[in-house]
Amino acid sequence: MKILIVPDSFKGSLSAKEATEAIAAGLSASRDDLEIEKLPFSDGGEGAFELLTALELGKTAEVECRDPLGRTLKAPYFLFSENTSTWIELSQASGLTLLKEEEQNPLKTSTYGTGLQLKDALDRGIQKIFLGIGGSGTHDVASGIFIALGGKLLNKEGKELAASGEALINCASINSENLHPALKDTEIVVACDVTNPLLGENGAAKTYAEQKGADSETIEKLEKATAKFADLLEKEFGRRIKEIPGGGAAGGVSAGMKAIANAELKPGFEILSELAKLEKKIKNADLVITGEGKTDAQSKHGKLPFKIANLAKKHQKQVWLLAGAITLNKTELEKAGFSKWAAIKPGDMPLKEAQSRAFELLKEKTETIFKETTI
Repeated sequence: MKILIVPDSFKGSLSAKEATEAIAAGLSASRDDLEIEKLPFSDGGEGAFELLTALELGKTAEVECRDPLGRTLKAPYFLFSENTSTWIELSQASGLTLLKEEEQNPLKTSTYGTGLQLKDALDRGIQKIFLGIGGSGTHDVASGIFIALGGKLLNKEGKELAASGEALINCASINSENLHPALKDTEIVVACDVTNPLLGENGAAKTYAEQKGADSETIEKLEKATAKFADLLEKEFGRRIKEIPGGGAAGGVSAGMKAIANAELKPGFEILSELAKLEKKIKNADLVITGEGKTDAQSKHGKLPFKIANLAKKHQKQVWLLAGAITLNKTELEKAGFSKWAAIKPGDMPLKEAQSRAFELLKEKTETIFKETTI
């Protein structure tokens, strides 16, 4: 029997790789005649490195850059084996997890460090850059990246501004004369899985800035500054960015990269599925097992397990769902294509204890379900 294990991370508990290993351990404990393929997956945000490494598609390279507040750090990006393309994760240098809670402030943070990673890739002669933008701790419409690649933000006196969300407020003009020359000949694909526009009630500031440390006053400041900066970008590069679906992702990085580099915005799951040949693997499996930390109403709108279930249903394959907690009902889960599902957290166990014991709980639940099921 061929079983494909393809979970997302269990946020706050297990990485996708750890979840994969726990499920595999549970299967192996129940039967010893299984052919197990392990594929820790990601929808293009954090976790893509694990997937690309598991697929043995290349290696990581480290570059000295800056964190969201400008402090020095070494951050990796993924170099594909042919040395002409790369995957850069914005979260590695510009992620929210790099900041203490009291440091989170989108007026002070920037994507400058990610820009230094892009610069290193361009200096290497990379011809295609995939930019995964999950886990952002910034709201600067890619202006930090722009500055790292040679662009300038200027105030009304013509003085150069340092990279930050606040720079958008004080920016009166931009200068792209010294932008990295390789940028115009490099294909950039932004892995973007949301449809939020840059501005408005569903835009970058009003949807995402609060979770990055912004209060209501800061959100209004960022909204106005973003609109003004978008006008400057559109004027400088001649590309309209205010209404593009997904332009508001990661503090406007999608929109900014569209303006600066004519980047293509493409669903991260789609990109990684193609690289992993996921549909072929599902087609060749007898059973598919996926999972995530919590399956709720949000999961139905494009979360990884539901995308996996959709592909499995297309090829009439059984797909099981294992999650920390499940709040959807039987009808909703069956409609999605799941043939079996289970929450691993015992009802009377405190959340923190369950999170600390997540590997053990996931392994045990997998073993129990598999022993009870005839396939």
